[in-house]
Amino acid sequence: MAGIYIHIPFCKKKCHYCNFYSTPSVKHRDKMVPALLEELNLQKNYLDETIDSIYFGGGTPSLLSGDEINRILDRIQHNFAVSPQPEITLEANPDDINLAKVKELRSTTINRVSLGVQSFFTADLLYLNRLHAASQSEYAIKSLQDSGYSNMSIDLIYGIPTLDMASWKENLLKTIQLDIPHLSAYALTVEPNTNLQVLIQKRKLADVSDNHSAQQFRYLMQFMRDNNFEHYEVSNFCLPTFQSKHNASYWSGIPYLGIGPSAHSYDTKSRQWNCSNLAEYVEKIDSHKVPFTKELLSPVNIYNEYIMTALRTNKGINFAELARLFSENQRSDFNNILSKYQDSPLLTISADSVSLTDEGFLFADRISSEFFLSD
Repeated sequence: MAGIYIHIPFCKKKCHYCNFYSTPSVKHRDKMVPALLEELNLQKNYLDETIDSIYFGGGTPSLLSGDEINRILDRIQHNFAVSPQPEITLEANPDDINLAKVKELRSTTINRVSLGVQSFFTADLLYLNRLHAASQSEYAIKSLQDSGYSNMSIDLIYGIPTLDMASWKENLLKTIQLDIPHLSAYALTVEPNTNLQVLIQKRKLADVSDNHSAQQFRYLMQFMRDNNFEHYEVSNFCLPTFQSKHNASYWSGIPYLGIGPSAHSYDTKSRQWNCSNLAEYVEKIDSHKVPFTKELLSPVNIYNEYIMTALRTNKGINFAELARLFSENQRSDFNNILSKYQDSPLLTISADSVSLTDEGFLFADRISSEFFLSD
């Protein structure tokens, strides 16, 4: 199985924290979908596997019309082998969802919606520079559910300086009360070259506190467990059968094709990424060339990526899989590092596997990096 990711770079307004490629301009808007369709033609031989998941991300994919979505999905069906019931996800902003938009979406084969709620409180949305009002999130969720969408996810952000523990608990409680079966929860991170970094440096916004984020993450893990959600990846929680196929593929080493400006692709042997410039992307595609940079993965790259992605999941690293995929020397290096964690509260080590504990999830990147090898 494999996946296809479609990047829609347009936004009505840029959020302070966002470091994904997006543009608040509608310049080249009319050329975007034709370019995506042409790239799907140019890349039709990239994947040999059956497509089991399709994901519209961004940016703001909910700015697409139903007709544009259908044209893209039709081209995928024409150019690729698609499973009979693929998971097809659309990211949406609450302010884009009204009865007319819901009707449009129902005219497509979109069967999963991921809604960028971030918080149900106005102060947090203002801090993040989100466009939607707090009341619009609940309206959007109920409108989608009333139309028949049961496979839904929402995004929440924790560690926002304006988000106290009482409000964070209310955000999580509302998620349960609204019957949301999947939650992606992310720590607010001050990424380089974002408006958030600039505004904090200028003391126009309060800085982010690691302790504040850690406190809210610990509560998040326990609360979701108490409500029968599986914590299947550092940032992702779901009720049984509602795990995201597409996101899970990233952590399982499954190949995927990225379409659109800045989109990444992976075929198990190499990675490539398209240019992060809409005008350049459209120009190159118009001349029947895909503007990408490619990196061949060395054995060390493949090993390090496996360690990083596997440790992010609740399954962790399976020792039999490690033996199947990697050399004796690589496994020896792995075991030497693992021996230092025998009595650590950060890892759970069994006869078959090693995985992060709740406390270990707080330090997932640091722990993974300790197992990395050098070329």
